[in-house]
Amino acid sequence: MSRHPTVLAAAAAELAASGLGAGASRLITGSRPVHHKLEAALAEWLGRERVLLFPSGFQANIAAVGALADRHSLVLADRAIHHSLLTGVRASGARLRRFAPNDLADLDRRLRAARTEAPTRPLLVLCESLYSMDGTSPPLAELAALCAAHEAPLLVDEAHALGVLGPGGRGLAHGVAEVAIVCGTFGKAFGSGGAFLAADATVGDWLLQASGAFRYTTALAPPLAAGALAALAWVRDTAEAAAGREALRARAWRWREALAAAGWPRPPGEGPILPLLVGDAGAALALQARLEEAGLLTIAIRPPTVPEGTARLRLVLRQDLPGGTLARLLDALGHGPR
Repeated sequence: MSRHPTVLAAAAAELAASGLGAGASRLITGSRPVHHKLEAALAEWLGRERVLLFPSGFQANIAAVGALADRHSLVLADRAIHHSLLTGVRASGARLRRFAPNDLADLDRRLRAARTEAPTRPLLVLCESLYSMDGTSPPLAELAALCAAHEAPLLVDEAHALGVLGPGGRGLAHGVAEVAIVCGTFGKAFGSGGAFLAADATVGDWLLQASGAFRYTTALAPPLAAGALAALAWVRDTAEAAAGREALRARAWRWREALAAAGWPRPPGEGPILPLLVGDAGAALALQARLEEAGLLTIAIRPPTVPEGTARLRLVLRQDLPGGTLARLLDALGHGPR
């Protein structure tokens, strides 16, 4: 989408009309009509009462945690969550406990223990809908129901699912009413930059009035907002986008099957992020170099980004990959360790 003609044209038109940057925060003189249009369009598309824009996903996640937790709170976070959410927990002053990735039984035990320790203490649960290094997703409906049973708000980061997964590309949290805040970005499937938070009116008003991450930063650059708005319209309205999502899911399945058939560990999950587990960090770097020599770019992910002994290549699929890319990948990889 970063090269889609409609997106580029919208960004260019806004650049000519408004200039490159907003020049101030949203509450001073930084608001532009395109900001309000994008927020309204996202709120309607996602079925949320309020959407606020942020210059980056990192800032948005810090603001999201701060809206739902403070120094009196206990935050329970999936061990695989993004660093920005952990930064938000530290900034809020809340206590932090981690639960095993996508493990509802472990989360349930920890929620029960937390309620036993301090029955009235505010709780917050953090997860992602598609984990960027693992390619896996939690069962969000069941996870949300569990959180609701323990009166613990749920915050879901949809950065890697939005535009690609879920009903109409609305993300995997769409339709799960118990989710308190959805965090989304424009820098992935939407091909632009910046991010947003979607929530009910109460949380939205708090963010507007009290979140330093929103109030005290220069607003999202208007051309980026215009590009994101054009990308949203394309994702939401076109048959081409719907067909592309189906094609991408089918391609992800074919690649997983082909890698497993070639003796490599089958990448977990179902989405377009395929982690190819190697184990040793040096071996992962060597494999990255081998693929680069074959004209294929994929990045070796090593500790501390992932746990020791789980270095991997992160394969990320796109709609515009040339035909024959899978065959070239398999040829460059060779037969796997199995």
